[in-house]
Amino acid sequence: MSLKYSSTTADYLEWSEAMNLIRKLARNGNYKMSLLVAIGCFTGFRISDILALRWKQILDVTEFTITERKTGKRRTVRINHELQLHIWDCYEHIKPVSMENHILISQKGTVFTVQRINIILKEIKVKYRLHIRHFSCHSLRKTFGRQVYNMNSDNAELALVKLMELFNHSSVAITKRYLGLRQEEILETYDCLTF
Repeated sequence: MSLKYSSTTADYLEWSEAMNLIRKLARNGNYKMSLLVAIGCFTGFRISDILALRWKQILDVTEFTITERKTGKRRTVRINHELQLHIWDCYEHIKPVSMENHILISQKGTVFTVQRINIILKEIKVKYRLHIRHFSCHSLRKTFGRQVYNMNSDNAELALVKLMELFNHSSVAITKRYLGLRQEEILETYDCLTF
């Protein structure tokens, strides 16, 4: 939770660093956090929607639909083959009691809180020496957005329209600001100045 009157922000991870983090967390036996980072980066879900997921929704499926908690809108997501394999690997190591269980259960047997996840992510940032200034749950959603944008840079406007739809933003301008593109464009103005 942030302090009253303080501003909070989340930065994105470079895609290669995010994928390396997923692998390192799994290699070190931290399958829950590996799964969290993977689902966040591959779906762009908000943390509230990730924490609500149950194994029966994501295991052995190629796509599934959720109703977003924040907006109340339905969203369908496709799970690619690599993510399916990672979900299975995590499932086999986590060994949940039931397919009805939430995917992210703490040692106390309760669903993780957003605050606890943010604390864990800050610890992960330090432990794995991540190149990110502000790392939080929202960083995963921004990592997804940045990767979609970067992969479609030859048609940036179409990428922004797709992301606007996925993120349920009301305009492309909001999506640009959300991804930090607007600030980058403004700062590039200074690079044009020469002696």
